[in-house]
Amino acid sequence: MGVGYEQTFHESITDPEKFWGAAAEKVRWYQRYDRVLNSDNPPMYRWFEGGVLNSCYNALDYHVEEGRGDQIALIYDSPVTDTITTFTYGELLDLVARCAGGLQNLGVQKGDRVIIYMPMIPEAVIAMLACARIGAVHSVVFGGFAARELATRIEDARPEIIITASCGIEVNRVIPYKPLLDAALALSSHTPSQCVFVQRQELPVDLMEGRDISWDHLMDAEPAPCVPVGSTDPLYILYTSGTTGKPKGVVRDNGGHLVALVWSMEHIYGVRPGEVYWAASDIGWVVGHSYIVYGPLFYGCTTILYEGKSVGTPDPGAFWRVIAEHDVSVLFCAPTAFRAIRREDPDGLYRKKYDLSSLKMLFLAGERCDPDTLLWAEELLGIPVIDHWWQTETGWAIGADCAGLELLPIKPGSCTRPVPGYDIHVLDDTGNELPRGEIGNIVISMPLPPGCFITLWNNDADYIRTYFTAYPGYYLTSDAGYLDEDGYLWIMGRTDDIINVAGHRLSTGAMEEVLASHPDVAECAVFGVYDPVKGEVPVGFVVLKSGHDPDAEKLQAELIALVRQKIGPIASFKSVAVVQRLPKTRSGKILRGTIKRIADGVSYTVPATIDDPAILDEITLVLQRIGYPKR
Repeated sequence: MGVGYEQTFHESITDPEKFWGAAAEKVRWYQRYDRVLNSDNPPMYRWFEGGVLNSCYNALDYHVEEGRGDQIALIYDSPVTDTITTFTYGELLDLVARCAGGLQNLGVQKGDRVIIYMPMIPEAVIAMLACARIGAVHSVVFGGFAARELATRIEDARPEIIITASCGIEVNRVIPYKPLLDAALALSSHTPSQCVFVQRQELPVDLMEGRDISWDHLMDAEPAPCVPVGSTDPLYILYTSGTTGKPKGVVRDNGGHLVALVWSMEHIYGVRPGEVYWAASDIGWVVGHSYIVYGPLFYGCTTILYEGKSVGTPDPGAFWRVIAEHDVSVLFCAPTAFRAIRREDPDGLYRKKYDLSSLKMLFLAGERCDPDTLLWAEELLGIPVIDHWWQTETGWAIGADCAGLELLPIKPGSCTRPVPGYDIHVLDDTGNELPRGEIGNIVISMPLPPGCFITLWNNDADYIRTYFTAYPGYYLTSDAGYLDEDGYLWIMGRTDDIINVAGHRLSTGAMEEVLASHPDVAECAVFGVYDPVKGEVPVGFVVLKSGHDPDAEKLQAELIALVRQKIGPIASFKSVAVVQRLPKTRSGKILRGTIKRIADGVSYTVPATIDDPAILDEITLVLQRIGYPKR
């Protein structure tokens, strides 16, 4: 295995320039950088300044030149359309080069923005890599995103071109994209020069003369060569929800991103070039950028683009079918996907139908994985199950069990140790370091390692104010947690998920962990609500496992007693309700803040990333039934 975790981490913190300089030797540069790290203007640090490279070249051309053009690069697996298609590195390179040529024919130049508003289809990956090939900056927006949200992104990024599809396809519905795009453009003051449509046979659309062209027309072009770009030039903008109502455009550079992802594929995920790596996410999320598209292809793996769900497409064995059929070596998905599988198939009967001998490891991220779900997955699969923690802003893991260095003992509920490159501290609200075991604000010493965001699009001031002002010299993660005596990192939720009950700071994540341990509970959420005496008190929602139908009053009493026993009477946990489902984002994060606002009777905006807005009406009725809001 080589150098272990402790030594690697120590080297990364004590001499980051030497550490990341060595990692940069694994990537292909047209021109070497002048220095590894420019720290002259904190927090505007820059990695590998002066270096010249191309991300698409590293993802495709290099592997073809090395004689691996016939290796499968991309597997498109779509149970919703009953389609499986594979693309070799050579085939994908040809398609990407022609798409890049088509974009240049439409006037797209280095530095121009291209919005990609697409479902999980190969053309989306091709478009992303084509932008990288010619130095254009792509901004992927979830296919089917609401018109107003799409409009704000068009307004901010001001794209030259928008690439979209006629529709998205889900389990029981087809989502037309063109009406959403038309409405977004009507709301925006910026108009792209052209909109490119992939016509899907499930819902072809009429194109607007003069504005719209077909994907086939775009692809009728001569292949374009790679355009050299600076290491610090932007590769993409990815919007994440902002506190001011304006979306935050996270900017990722080319050089640092490439170095970090290549390092992570080897040292965090422990895969080898040629193996099949599957991130069961969406390209609209940062996970899709880092580990569906760029990371696996940079490293020479086969990656899977999956257009489906963990259940319902067609059953709870959906993931097992993909793993068995494509010999997946490492799976990366959100804990909510496994909670859904467990809810539908608590005894794991579908798993027994498939040969999963290729699967070496399961990585979970997106939100904290409760220990009960992790242990269930571990027992079901018989492999290491690793919960790791990262953010859109960082682009790759902050805390993980680094399988490619050495597998440390897993502590369910913890994301294990800080990843090399991340110097993590836990501070109180006044900036003092907290003792081991005490919950506080998780911060990271500057500089952040390569691959993390370098600013917000056209908004350096908000970048500095939001992330680096509260604790000078540190990046504020806005997550709460603690480091234990062994140096293991425990993320207990966002800082606003730490509630104050009669002066006591308590973690809703810890209470969720207790509720999830009950044999009838598939998943749960705990949130703080206004209380006139104690300030806040916790309220719980639980979703039951399929086939479990306990007496409601008895279950409620058991759950309250369980929290009282494990957390203590101080938690004042006295209210819990059974719900059919929880409101979530499309990446599987539970919308605790929105539930809290409904419970408190405070006005709220329906989050743009919500999976199904109708669920908020159901939640409102449940809260009313148990006596909220109390104001």
